[in-house]
Amino acid sequence: MPKAVITIGNFDGVHAGHRALIRRARDLADGAGAKVVALAFDPHPTSRLRPGHAPARLTAFDRRVELLREAGADEVIRLEPTDTLLSMTPDEFLAMLMRERHPVAVVEGPDFNYGKGRAGSIDTLIDEGRRMGFAVEVVQPVEVALSDLSVVRASSTLVRHLVAEGRARDASLVLGRPHEVAGVVTKGDQRGRTIGFATANIVQPTEQAILLPAQGVYAAWARMPDGRRLAAAVNIGSRPTFDSPEPRIEAHLVDPATGEAATEIPEYGWQLAIEVVGWVRDTVRFSGLGALKAQLERDRAAAVRILNCGIDVARVDCVGLESSRTAVLAPGAGRATRTFAR
Repeated sequence: MPKAVITIGNFDGVHAGHRALIRRARDLADGAGAKVVALAFDPHPTSRLRPGHAPARLTAFDRRVELLREAGADEVIRLEPTDTLLSMTPDEFLAMLMRERHPVAVVEGPDFNYGKGRAGSIDTLIDEGRRMGFAVEVVQPVEVALSDLSVVRASSTLVRHLVAEGRARDASLVLGRPHEVAGVVTKGDQRGRTIGFATANIVQPTEQAILLPAQGVYAAWARMPDGRRLAAAVNIGSRPTFDSPEPRIEAHLVDPATGEAATEIPEYGWQLAIEVVGWVRDTVRFSGLGALKAQLERDRAAAVRILNCGIDVARVDCVGLESSRTAVLAPGAGRATRTFAR
């Protein structure tokens, strides 16, 4: 069996910290003539240990594989959290790892735990590595500066918090790319067509549904099946103007060159991925279709401007553009204080 440098985890989101692990594993593997193998739990072990309490997904497993390979992994192995696997002692887990993967090195963060009850720590892994003949490299957590200048440790928990708060730009800073939501375009009620704002109604797969940003309108890039990359103004959540409380993901697709509605869009049954770049506005009820249409025109223009600026809001033509909810508060409110889960 070829030599391998191993890293183990959930890797949900494949954020900056995960990529640092893969990058260090890649360096070691290249020096040892080995391959980089990421062992990724899917679904999250909590789904088995505490059903109903697993954290929301940031990435479907297939997308996680793509991102880990882009980061430098040669192979991604799915670890299903079966009762057998989760009941292994740390010694049993490492014995399985040696038997099946023959690692020359294992790369992990300082908070790594393994085995039943998380009984194995990074210290026990280092000790066992010396005994069993593999090296252990410890990669320190990656720190990221958010748009409010706070410095935080990159983690999947943090990304979930930022996404759930609608802080799309800050989530992008931690992930190193925009948060993505994908699904199949299905027939909606087609109300948008009546006012010149047709939308693609995206339905996620139930088993691999991804965490949605907070309710609101967002600027996003849309990855089309034909390879096109379109701009989009995306409404996530309810539609109070139409008394529709059920959550929807509706993307109005825009030609980024003209700022107008995109053409040659398929009808239904195709896969659409959206990369959520920035927050545009909250969801509100409008007095009628005329007021709604006027706002949708402003949303479209705002989305194109946010996408043109990306995260570089310090550019002269981007000053004053708010593509994150960091500073968006209720009228008359003071600056929000936020506590981040690590």
